[in-house]
Amino acid sequence: MKSTRLLIVTLAVAAILALAVPRSAFAEDGAALYKSKCAMCHGAEGQGKVGPALKGTSMTEDQIVDLLTKGAAGKKAPHTKPVNGVSDDQAKAIAAFVKGLK
Repeated sequence: MKSTRLLIVTLAVAAILALAVPRSAFAEDGAALYKSKCAMCHGAEGQGKVGPALKGTSMTEDQIVDLLTKGAAGKKAPHTKPVNGVSDDQAKAIAAFVKGLK
């Protein structure tokens, strides 16, 4: 009985750790991607430069992903078209990072 309980606890801890590691790696990827693809126009901390400030944006993560992957008519270049070299997963990571800017 004790060994069964220990096995269940061990598996639960392993599952939690397995789920936690990809999320933190995902967040780090978002920061690195943002710095390489976005910071030159939007600032390293999202404060804005040539492009508008992203810190505290009212856009949702899904809207940011759509903007990065599909572009949007009426936006300034380069956002009239999809951002070159950004996959859907990378766009999600960038969006999560942007929404976390404080």
